Amino acid sequence: MAENGEPPSASPDRRAIRVRVPGFSPSANGLRFANAFPSAPFWRLRFGSLVRVEIGDVATGLCGGMTFVAADLHRAGLPPPSDTSAPPDGAPLRALIRRRQLDSLDRGRLPLRFYSLASPLRPARETWWTRALGWLGIDLHSRMHVMVVREWPRIRRGLEAGRLVPLGVVRAVSANPLRLARHHQVLAWGYDLDGTRLALRIYDPNWPGDDEVTIALDLGDPDGDAAPASSRPDGPVVAFFRAPYRPAQRSGRPSLDR
Repeated sequence: MAENGEPPSASPDRRAIRVRVPGFSPSANGLRFANAFPSAPFWRLRFGSLVRVEIGDVATGLCGGMTFVAADLHRAGLPPPSDTSAPPDGAPLRALIRRRQLDSLDRGRLPLRFYSLASPLRPARETWWTRALGWLGIDLHSRMHVMVVREWPRIRRGLEAGRLVPLGVVRAVSANPLRLARHHQVLAWGYDLDGTRLALRIYDPNWPGDDEVTIALDLGDPDGDAAPASSRPDGPVVAFFRAPYRPAQRSGRPSLDR
């Protein structure tokens, strides 16, 4: 929907379109602290009184949990917490972000999606053989083709329906699964489309309170080798895709009481 809650608006030449999810902006609705947590185990498991297993490290980032919490709060009509620094280990807000980080992984399907799009086997440009493999159900389309033909229409439908859309941001081409931690998750809250030039407006947990963060891409040649560009110096953006989102339980009202 347009920023004022009306349908998306276009200029007289029907080329420039500006869409915003009503009632959302990173400065008003994003979490007020950056995705920068001191080193601590992501998960602790205890087996009896003697054996303790620690898994992961929150210092690698909780961007998925932060974007999900922001989406949950907006859906519930609640303001973000007043915290301006990352909540400490053991705090209810940290526990909530950690739970929603797990949810954002979609039972392992999200890391697999990152790994697939980061594959070096994908060509720089779309070719006849990638299309032929696609007809056989084998996805080795170029990243540009995937973004323009598959992902952008899904993202657009969600935003024009007034829904926030979580995005997976691929930041490196690599077959090494240990590099999955380099990828990122953000929350799309609008877009500007001028001809074929797209700018997705995003809430980026690495840039709290910043309403001007965008990911830009020229959609004009789905078979070409264009790459997205971030408006912030966080490193390269190789590709983006719509990530799955399910609202928090309890009728969408996130709980900070545990």
